Amino acid sequence: MIDMNDEDSARLTRRGFLKTSAATAGVAAGSGILGAPMIWAQNIKDVTLNQVGPSYSVIADIAEKASADLGFRIVPQTADSTSLMTKVVSQPETIDIADLEFWAMQKVWRSGKLQPVEIAKIANWSKMTPLMREGKNFDGSELSRQGTMPFEVMYTGGPGDTSFAAEATDYATTMPTIYNADTVGIRSDLIGRPVESWAELFNPEFKGKTALVNIPQIGIMDAAMALEAMGEITYGDKGNMTRDEIDHTITRLIELKKADQFRAFWSTFDESVNLMAAGEVVIQSMWSPAVTAVKSRGLECVYQGLKEGYRGWGLGMGLMGHLEGLKREAAYEYLNWYLTGWQGAFIARQGYYSSVPETALANLTPNEVGYWYEGKPATEDILDPYGAVMDKAGAVRDGGSFQDRMGNVACWNTVMDEERYMVQRWNEFISA
Repeated sequence: MIDMNDEDSARLTRRGFLKTSAATAGVAAGSGILGAPMIWAQNIKDVTLNQVGPSYSVIADIAEKASADLGFRIVPQTADSTSLMTKVVSQPETIDIADLEFWAMQKVWRSGKLQPVEIAKIANWSKMTPLMREGKNFDGSELSRQGTMPFEVMYTGGPGDTSFAAEATDYATTMPTIYNADTVGIRSDLIGRPVESWAELFNPEFKGKTALVNIPQIGIMDAAMALEAMGEITYGDKGNMTRDEIDHTITRLIELKKADQFRAFWSTFDESVNLMAAGEVVIQSMWSPAVTAVKSRGLECVYQGLKEGYRGWGLGMGLMGHLEGLKREAAYEYLNWYLTGWQGAFIARQGYYSSVPETALANLTPNEVGYWYEGKPATEDILDPYGAVMDKAGAVRDGGSFQDRMGNVACWNTVMDEERYMVQRWNEFISA
């Protein structure tokens, strides 16, 4: 791993600036309450930040590294997106930094429990990929607007504004961190033939060996991708279905369930890994780190690129409204550290992309850059974030390059206008 040296890190963080200017500056830059920079540096060690979010983003190893580099404590706590949204609204004082999926922002931003991120305080904001910052594809064209594109919930007018801005402003609802193009996981060794379409998810050939994620907002979109690929229905917007489209989708899912198409409906990362590793399912909704975990066991598991495109998602770090003073400054320290590359390289090794690819790439080996970002064959074994071999020399990442994968998103995770009705119908399907 290529780590940034101390000098580089100091240049990129506010804390580094305050330390190096302590001899000449009388007050902390940007703060009217902290006093001299030396006081800031002496007291920062007493700060503890509680970060809460999904297990695929709030990772103990990342929190430990950040704590060591920054000199204050990051305490990670995992919670699925639905539980986190409830916690943000009903127990905001228990969270300092919330890792929120962009679709979740539609539900929680208007609660007023978060404060906006001041873009001027994020050193690497200008290096952020246009996918996140501007809502543009690599060639400058528009991205798919089915579902909730991150840009649509990215900006706000400023402190106290609980609406979303249509254009870029000086304030962000969250600081984008990770994102990916999701598809299905397959046990290629057990299937033994090419899989090229979402329609295969409901192919009777895999009866009893298929699984869906039991998160209504995501599971129903995977089902919609499959049903549309089968030619049964064309959705106006798979991310914002009408009641008739929801009814058709759920009716078909219940029919498939009664025909024993499904082996399981998983809710956790570990469940999806165990189902695939045991060979109980051969094709299912899956997340990239889960595929990595199965491959690390020496099994042939593929995150299959499909001709109809991917289901995209993204996540950002939100600042809770109660943060102020030294603790707020420490939170900005942490946000800036997050974009300096160590975290970006760590999550690249589990298949995710950083919102600032430049710094992530600088912390990966040339072999890892070629494999994870450029779609090139690995020149030597590829290791997961914990050092286990997850792919052999000569292997190519499923779906190809960063541009090939993220440039082919067919829909984005979202909250539908008919959210309550959709969840009610989904629960009918699960209990049928």
